[in-house]
Amino acid sequence: MAFTAQDVKKLREMTNVGMMDCKKALTASDGDMDKAVEWLREKGLAAAAKKAGRIAAEGMVDAVVKNGIGAIVEVNAETDFASKSDKFVGFVSDVADAIIEKNPADLEALLNTAYPGTDKTIEAVIPEKILVIGENIKVRRFSRYDTGVTVPYVHMGGRIGVLVNMELEGIAPEAVTELGKDLCMQAAAMNPSYLDKAEVPESVIEHEKEILILQAKEDPKNASKPQAILEKMVLGRVGKYYKDNCLMQQEFVKDGEKSVEQHVAEVAKQLGGKIKVVKFVRYEKGEGIEKKVDDFAAEVAEAAGLKK
Repeated sequence: MAFTAQDVKKLREMTNVGMMDCKKALTASDGDMDKAVEWLREKGLAAAAKKAGRIAAEGMVDAVVKNGIGAIVEVNAETDFASKSDKFVGFVSDVADAIIEKNPADLEALLNTAYPGTDKTIEAVIPEKILVIGENIKVRRFSRYDTGVTVPYVHMGGRIGVLVNMELEGIAPEAVTELGKDLCMQAAAMNPSYLDKAEVPESVIEHEKEILILQAKEDPKNASKPQAILEKMVLGRVGKYYKDNCLMQQEFVKDGEKSVEQHVAEVAKQLGGKIKVVKFVRYEKGEGIEKKVDDFAAEVAEAAGLKK
């Protein structure tokens, strides 16, 4: 039975085993998926194969800057306990180093990048780490900044990670370290969706206006007001949307009397130069992943061949 690239991808997702080994397994099993899984188990990857498919929503985010290059990466595991182990933390740190050194174009390229200190790819090393750590592991996403000045921040041992990237004119990079940390902490705490109001798509604002107008119509006081008046009423509320969702327009957490944008301008003036916040990225471990609530009693009973 022939097999396709999609079959290789499916087997890799099922088992977390490297692509080349998946190809060998399908070749040896004549394209039969179940037999290919068994082949991998027989080759010593059984533990990894058994654990693949389990939901990995814990883990950690690491954000680092080395030689002026910033990297942030999220790697997931199944439990918080495993995420705190030295082996897991070391693996995440190594992946971040690979991102900085090799500049992979995307996640697939990262997985095919050499794991630091070995001649194996990261993808090939993952099953080995699964065997050692005892849980499923997923490298989920990453970003890399290699221009300007980048400042990293990691909150609560990897629950949230942030990179903030700036362009400076007439200011030494070390002079903005504190500002960078403040901006990172702002992003970590307030979770903005955009850097600046100019980045918000017009479609998003139009949708927001529609919601606000509908809300205004629900108020009996506005029952007789024409559409044009209602539209003018919601303009001020759109400004609040920017303050809630755009980093530069948010109230600065250390001084609610001014915006982040105003604080950056003040720091630039004090330092005698110009500062432009170019971009930022914020990862929170497990965000968007549907977490499984385990019924351990049922799991034990199932393993024992019993019904709960």
